[in-house]
Amino acid sequence: MRITKEEVEHVAKLARLKVTEDEKETYAGQLARVLEYMDKLKEVPTEDVAPTFHAVELKTPFREDVPGESLAPEETMSNAPEKDSDSFIVPRVI
Repeated sequence: MRITKEEVEHVAKLARLKVTEDEKETYAGQLARVLEYMDKLKEVPTEDVAPTFHAVELKTPFREDVPGESLAPEETMSNAPEKDSDSFIVPRVI
């Protein structure tokens, strides 16, 4: 499949990239080769292949969400540079 310089310019504009004339020629050839390879992939028979999300099936190990011991409020607030009873005082973020 042939890619024109105009198509490269359009893609570059969408990606907000500045490309030189030489780069347009280079990218047109590279994109054409990518699309040719995609056409080859269309020839691979995939009707009997189950869809997958990962090449290797992995299970995510989960643990029970069990509350544990925590620090006492006084100990938690002891290192705070600024505090108001049981709350941290932080700079305002806009």
